[in-house]
Amino acid sequence: MAKNGNLDWIYAPIREKMQELVSHVTYTTYLEKLVPVDIDGRMIVLETSTELFANYITNTLADKMREAIIKADVGLVDFRLKVEGSEGYAYNSPDEEEAIPPSNLDKKFTFDSFVVGKNNEFVYAAALSVANDPAGTYNPLFIYGGTGLGKTHLIQAIANKIVAEKPNLKVIYVTCEQFVNEIIDTMFTSRGVEARDKGNKLRQYYRNADVLIIDDIQFIEGKKAVQEEFFHTFNELVSKGKQIVISSDHHPKELTALEERLKTRFSGGLLFDILPPDFEMKIAILKRKAFEKKCPVPDEVLEFLAKDSDDDVRTLEGRLTKVIFASRLHEEPITIQLAKSALNEAVSEGKEEITAQSIISGVTSYYKISKSDLIGKSKKKEIVIPRQICAYLMCELLSLPLIAVGKELGGRDHTTVLYSRDKVEEMIGVNDKIAKDVDDIKNIILKK
Repeated sequence: MAKNGNLDWIYAPIREKMQELVSHVTYTTYLEKLVPVDIDGRMIVLETSTELFANYITNTLADKMREAIIKADVGLVDFRLKVEGSEGYAYNSPDEEEAIPPSNLDKKFTFDSFVVGKNNEFVYAAALSVANDPAGTYNPLFIYGGTGLGKTHLIQAIANKIVAEKPNLKVIYVTCEQFVNEIIDTMFTSRGVEARDKGNKLRQYYRNADVLIIDDIQFIEGKKAVQEEFFHTFNELVSKGKQIVISSDHHPKELTALEERLKTRFSGGLLFDILPPDFEMKIAILKRKAFEKKCPVPDEVLEFLAKDSDDDVRTLEGRLTKVIFASRLHEEPITIQLAKSALNEAVSEGKEEITAQSIISGVTSYYKISKSDLIGKSKKKEIVIPRQICAYLMCELLSLPLIAVGKELGGRDHTTVLYSRDKVEEMIGVNDKIAKDVDDIKNIILKK
C-alpha cells in the first residue's frame, strides 16, 4: 500500500489528540513516526517501521489511539496498523461494526439537568419523546429560539439519552459550522479521484446515521453547495426511517437565504420554539446552577440576580458565577451587597469587566508566555496546559458558547474546547498544582 501524503488534513487533529493523551516520551518513541497511508471506511490505516513498535502499540496503546481518533472528531472511529513492507495488518479493529458514541457531547446536558417551565415544557416533552422512540412520532424535530435559551442542552440531552440506553444506534451530533467546514473541505482541498473519495466517505458517514442531530442549522444559509448535500442526506435518512433533530435561532420560514425545498422539509416534521424564561423560571434556573456549582445562594440574592437580567440563560449563569467567585475570593458569605459589588465592581472601583481578552491576559501573564503562543498551534506541554486552562476559565467565568471560546483561542473547533474544559475540570480534582494555578489566575483576573 503506497503512502499517501495527502491524509494530513484528517490525521493532524488525531496526532494532536494523541499528544494530549500519552506522555511526551511515549509519543516521541512510538507514535510520532506513524504514517497515515489509507482510509478504510471509518478507520484510518497507519504504518509503523518495525514489528516491535507495532506490538507495543497493539498491546499497550490501542485504547489511547482509539480515544484520540474519536476525540479528534474527523468522522473516524478506529485504526488499523501495518508494518512497513509487510502484508496484512499487525492490528485490526476488534469489532468494526460496533457503534461508537460521539465524543463531542457534553455529558452534563441531560434531561434531568434541564430546568422545565411554562416557556419550554412542550419542547421538552417532544425532545424526551424523540429520545425514547427515535424516528417514531416526531421526525424531523426542529427546535428554534433565541441564543442561550437551552436549544443545545435539549438536543444534546437527546443524544446522551440514546447513547446511554440504545448503544446499538449510531448517533451523530454535529454543529452546522463543523458540517459546513467538512463539506467545503472535500470540495476545495483536493481534486479528482481524491476529492470523490473524500466526498463519498463523508456522505457515507452521515447517511449511515441512525440519529443525526445538527445544531444551529442557520449557518447553512447562503451556502448553495452545502444545502444541496444536506438536502440529499436529509432525504435519504428520512426514507430509511432514521431520526433527524435540528436546532436553529429562527423558524424555517425566517431563514431567508435557505432554499425553499429545505424549508418545506424542515416544516414537514414537528416545530417547537423555546420562549424566554419569565421571572420565576429565571430563579429556578439560578437555583439549579447554584446546586450544580455546590454553592448555596440565598433566595433574596437569586431574586436580585434574576431582576433586570437578560433573557439569555448563559448571561444569567454568568451573573451567578461572578457572585460565587467574588464570595470565594473575598471569603465572604453571599449577600445582596456582595452580589451588587461583584456585578458593579468594574464601575465602582474603576476596574474593567471580565472579557475573553482579560482572561487570555491573565493566563499569559501568570505562565509568562505570549498571546501568540497561547492561541497558536504549539503542542508543547508548557503551552497546551495554559491554553486548556484558558478555555476552562472562559467557559466558567463568561459562560461563553464553546464555538465562541474556540474563536477566541485561535479558531479552534468547539470539540477541542469541550475536551480542554473537561480535562482541566478533571485535573483540578487530582492535581493540587493545577488547582492552585487556576485559583491564582482567577484571583488575578477578578482583582484587575
